[in-house]
Amino acid sequence: MSFLLQISRLIDAISELVGKMAMWLILAATLISTGNALIRKIFGTSSNAWLEIQWYLFAAVFMLGGGYAFLRNAHVRIDFISSRFSDRTRNWIDIGGILIFLFPLCYMMATLGWPLFVNAYVSGEMSSNSGGLIRWPVYALIPLGFSLLFLQGISELIKRFAFLTGQGPDVLSHGGPSDAEMLAQELAEQEKARQAGASA
Repeated sequence: MSFLLQISRLIDAISELVGKMAMWLILAATLISTGNALIRKIFGTSSNAWLEIQWYLFAAVFMLGGGYAFLRNAHVRIDFISSRFSDRTRNWIDIGGILIFLFPLCYMMATLGWPLFVNAYVSGEMSSNSGGLIRWPVYALIPLGFSLLFLQGISELIKRFAFLTGQGPDVLSHGGPSDAEMLAQELAEQEKARQAGASA
C-alpha cells in the first residue's frame, strides 16, 4: 500500500499543479475580455479571434480543473444525506461511484474525444467565424481533461482503500469548518458587534 500511496501523492501533485495553472487562465480570460471590450468601445473594432480565445480559456479551466476539484473535494455532494452515513460507508459509496460512474465516463469521453482532436489537427480545421482560430487545441482539451480526471480518480481510489485498511486518513472527513463557514461566522460576529455598538 505504501507504493500505491506514493503513486497517489504523485498524481495529487500533478493535479495540484494543473489546477493552479488553470486558475491563471481565469485571469487571462478576464484581461482579454476587458481589453477586447475597451478596444471595441474606444476604437470601434474587434476580432472574432479575441472572442474565441476567451471561450478556449474557459474550456481549458473547466476541462483541466476537474481533477483538481476532485482532489480538493470541491465537486458537488449531497452532504445532508452523506453526513448521515458512517465514515466507512461514505468511503465505500465513493469507491462505487469512482468504479461504476467516473472511470467509464472518463474512458468514454477520452476515447470519443481523441478522434475529434486528431481529425481537427490533420485537417487544420478552423473556426467558421471570420478571423476565427484553429480548432484542434480546444478539441485536445477533451481527452486531456478526462485523462487527468481519470488519474485523479485512481489517486482517490487508493486513498479510500488506504483509509478502509487503516493505512491512511479519511480524506472525506470534515476536519473543521470550511472557509465559507468561517467567513459566515466572522461576518455574523461583526454584525453582532455592530448592533451592540449601535444600541449602546
